[in-house]
Amino acid sequence: MKKKQKKFIKKKSFFFKDYPDPEINFDNIQHKSVKVSLNRTTFLFFIFFSLIFIFSIKIIYLSFFTEKNVFSKKSNYDFVKKRADIIDRNGIILARSIDVYSAGVRSKLVQDKKKLLINLKLIFPELDANKIREKLNSNNFFYIKKRLTEDEKTKLWLIGNKAIVFEKKQFRIYPQQNLLSHILGQIDDNNNGISGLEKFFDSDLKNKKMIESPLQLSLDSNLQFLIREELINAKKDFNQIGSAAFLMDINSGQVLSSISLPDYDLNKRILIDKDIYTNKITKGVYELGSVFKTFTLAAGLENKKIKSSTIFKNLESKIYCAGRKISEHDDLPKDLSAEQILIRSSNIGAVRIAQKVGIQKYKDFLNSLELFQKINFDLEEIGTPLPFRWGKCKLATASFGHGITTTPLQLAKAYAILSNGGYRIEPTILKGNSLELKKQIISSETSRTINSALRKVVANKEGTANFANIKGYEVGGKTGTALKSVNGIYTDKKLNTFISVFPTSKPKYILLVMLDEPKPAPQYVYEFPNGYKHKGEMRNTSGWNAVVVAGKIIEKIGPILAINSLQASK
Repeated sequence: MKKKQKKFIKKKSFFFKDYPDPEINFDNIQHKSVKVSLNRTTFLFFIFFSLIFIFSIKIIYLSFFTEKNVFSKKSNYDFVKKRADIIDRNGIILARSIDVYSAGVRSKLVQDKKKLLINLKLIFPELDANKIREKLNSNNFFYIKKRLTEDEKTKLWLIGNKAIVFEKKQFRIYPQQNLLSHILGQIDDNNNGISGLEKFFDSDLKNKKMIESPLQLSLDSNLQFLIREELINAKKDFNQIGSAAFLMDINSGQVLSSISLPDYDLNKRILIDKDIYTNKITKGVYELGSVFKTFTLAAGLENKKIKSSTIFKNLESKIYCAGRKISEHDDLPKDLSAEQILIRSSNIGAVRIAQKVGIQKYKDFLNSLELFQKINFDLEEIGTPLPFRWGKCKLATASFGHGITTTPLQLAKAYAILSNGGYRIEPTILKGNSLELKKQIISSETSRTINSALRKVVANKEGTANFANIKGYEVGGKTGTALKSVNGIYTDKKLNTFISVFPTSKPKYILLVMLDEPKPAPQYVYEFPNGYKHKGEMRNTSGWNAVVVAGKIIEKIGPILAINSLQASK
């Protein structure tokens, strides 16, 4: 019995040795878990610290090397200019080529035409829904818009329609919009110039060797803006159907401003085949009226037939030539000097001066000023004066600008020659493109006498251009009021011109202002140099509108032209 009992106890002891105490196992397991958690935390902290370190290095790098922008570098490689820029005399961009996206639709790929039409109408409210519907139903490709804004491009892309096609193309943009439309012109979709400077200098603008050098003009955008604003304001007062202005340096021939209204936004393709869109300065051919009397006086002086003090006595109020009446515009004194004939703008007096000069010498004098041949200029839109046959009656009417035509550009050139000492110039629209060697074709004495007379047209009480007598600028000039001819018949519609020279003591600039069919302005308050104000005027000759506009322009642009203030001559 005792042996059996011992054996049993030994067996029991063996059993407990095989199964360890559970409390000891728990402690071991907990210790291992802590070790694992610690390793994970350390790893995550290392990753986080590494990211902070990388971003810090990147920020420091970008702050020190900002010029190394991979995106701008890539865009420079992608963009290859196809046409040179055009800039004004101050470096302001007038025309530049940029990459622009166009959007079109492949109608055959459109699954839900109604839905696409709604989306297009939401993005482009100005689209004609009926026309778009017709194009969608035609199953042909068509353009939605050729010059997308970034916002329009993004909205179209977000539609996610595979039928919409984006096309990148180089377009010409004109930041100044309407400001120089008649001068700059336009290009077609194939990068070819079709009008204006874009056409005249097409090969130069596309020349790969010259493409990085902009075409610099003599035009000043600031002057252009101010003059254009005054012409626009003039329409409120005189309700003309069109107008024009031209400013030129009379010594170099460089054009500082050339405007013809109405104009148009070069960034919008519109039909400009109507007469109102003609470049009135270079292309328009007109009878310009009494501005020709200055040439008549100059021809008499240059040919030694008269002096400025020569008295013409017993001037008639009207005469006849080939049965046609020539009369004065106002009641004038019977006796006038040659200078007074210009100052008072006497038609009969101008005829008498021309008759003293004679047909051949008068004709030769006008031809020396190149008034009747096509002028060489930096545009293709150039008018050709109408041919005519000289005779006694033509001599008479030409003396006061009737029945004889030229362009405003040629008129300005001729006045520049008369005022600059008699030196021949060639107008140019390019900066630094003026002639260096000048030929004198009219005597300095004649030039000085003409400048003195032009000053008196503006400054003297009996002159026809008092409203241009802006203090400090010594403005001289001549008015011209011409009846417009329609199908060979003269109407009561007028073309009014005022051409001015300033300062007359040392001439520097020519300014021409022309108003097409201005109306009387009884509501306008005219203020004379002596302070007297006048309202209710029904006359609409040049002295009552074109001169007023020119005076306002000179007052605005004078400071920009940096003319020294001069004491107005009496």
